[in-house]
Amino acid sequence: MAGGEGALKLLGMWASPYVTRAKLALHIKGLRYENVEEDLGNKSELFLISNPVHKTVPVLIHNGKPICESSVIVQYIEDAFADVGPSLLPTDPYERAIARFWAAYVEDKLANQWVRVLRDKTDEERAEAMRQTLAAVEVLEVGLKECSGGKGAFFGGDRVGYIDVLLGGMVSWVKANEPLFGIKLIDAAKTPLLAAWMESFCELDVAKAVLQDVNEVVEYAKAVQARMAAAAANN
Repeated sequence: MAGGEGALKLLGMWASPYVTRAKLALHIKGLRYENVEEDLGNKSELFLISNPVHKTVPVLIHNGKPICESSVIVQYIEDAFADVGPSLLPTDPYERAIARFWAAYVEDKLANQWVRVLRDKTDEERAEAMRQTLAAVEVLEVGLKECSGGKGAFFGGDRVGYIDVLLGGMVSWVKANEPLFGIKLIDAAKTPLLAAWMESFCELDVAKAVLQDVNEVVEYAKAVQARMAAAAANN
């Protein structure tokens, strides 16, 4: 990986898809960094000082300065290391705007809704969250077609870009959805472009180096659900 980039430290937790986004961006850029695994049940003083507002992972520390929130971190890596490795955003201002639009869609309509499937308390709430997540996936199929322009398998065309990193960080969890809830989030019968995208993404060396084992994610999610159910019962 590239040197001379200054001290980079990533505070994270292995199972987090948001941390995976940051790792993907760092690896794509070829940047050296120190990976620090946080115990979210006993957060370190460095972590709490670095992200006192949300107290969530990931946090990227660059030369002693913390950057928080995964989408912001990915954009920071792109801006701070513009001359290192491949670019994650197009050079054309209009194409950059389109990429940012669909990246916001991934965040607001897909990721945030899917998190509700894990966290909502009632079957009705979880079912509605899943319905909205699946609807968002179908719309994202259109976004992939628009962004790739038929030039390649990725949102960035023939190369991985900003949207690919944000969605790619979620791939292990996307695959875990079927064993957890019996539903495929990305189904080749309904969203063939996204299914092909996921297959191509998983074949990338950077994805193989960073993505979590799906079985481990499933076991982790089941443990989280059990703790949440126990806490709800106690309350």
